[in-house]
Amino acid sequence: MIDPDAPAAPRQTRSFLRDLIQARGLKPKTKLGQNFLVDLNLLDFILRHADLTPDDLVIEVGTGTGSLTAKLADAAGAVLSVEIDPAFHALAQQTIGRRTNTVLMRADALKSKNQLNPEVLAQLQKLRDRLEPKQIKLVSNLPYAVATPVICNFLLGEIPLERMVVTVQWEIAAKLAAWPGTADYGALTVLVQSLADVEIRRRLPPTVFWPRPKVDSAIVRIWPRPERKAQLSDARLFREFLRDLYAHRRKNLRSALCALPGRRRDKTAVAALLASLGLDGNVRAETLGIDEHRRLFEAWVRP
Repeated sequence: MIDPDAPAAPRQTRSFLRDLIQARGLKPKTKLGQNFLVDLNLLDFILRHADLTPDDLVIEVGTGTGSLTAKLADAAGAVLSVEIDPAFHALAQQTIGRRTNTVLMRADALKSKNQLNPEVLAQLQKLRDRLEPKQIKLVSNLPYAVATPVICNFLLGEIPLERMVVTVQWEIAAKLAAWPGTADYGALTVLVQSLADVEIRRRLPPTVFWPRPKVDSAIVRIWPRPERKAQLSDARLFREFLRDLYAHRRKNLRSALCALPGRRRDKTAVAALLASLGLDGNVRAETLGIDEHRRLFEAWVRP
């Protein structure tokens, strides 16, 4: 809810942000991926693709100055926004003002690269229990440093996200949406597309951010598909399998499988397994489709 007497959030243009941050003696940190989206039309573009309603609970990773947070709060039923930097957390509190439907957490969204922060998940569960939202959505200008693990861990976790609308580095967007046989296709592609549909909605030049990054970015919409996740016997083990398989992406499929850690098989056993699946051991893993990766994994881990 919004306090009707609360002042409207200031329009956070490039000049406004620069002056505000400099006045507070703050400096965006490259290692945290702090590049703020300052094109107001693109903030509205993100909101349109999030399609928020008062029945939605929104998760935002990387509050930053709170400019997107304020827009999310005005459109959704509630927002949980997480910011690791204490100085920007304090700045966002000023931006959000007296909006009563927003929880600003000062925390790292990740416990590790393979696990979300349990404290964040606990706070999210409290909001779910209290509000009983119809849908939960992740909407964020994701810091470059955590974009991949945040996306993957939410897809692998138990939070029933209806969608994600996120800005990520263009290199990551290209991998998320890649096709078999292309240079960008790899473990990240297969994992995410085994769990969700991916759409690149817009490519963003560095000029729409402040400070300007050295690379392009993209707005990506991701639709989790629970029925695909249900086809995997162990989605987290599938991530490990793909990571190990693509550590040998220059080898052919038979040789890459022989090199996997854990349950080792000789070339004869691997060749027999591939033949049973109708797969050619002389091709590289990157030529396989999403379903072929899934079938290969299930056959590989079968007792």
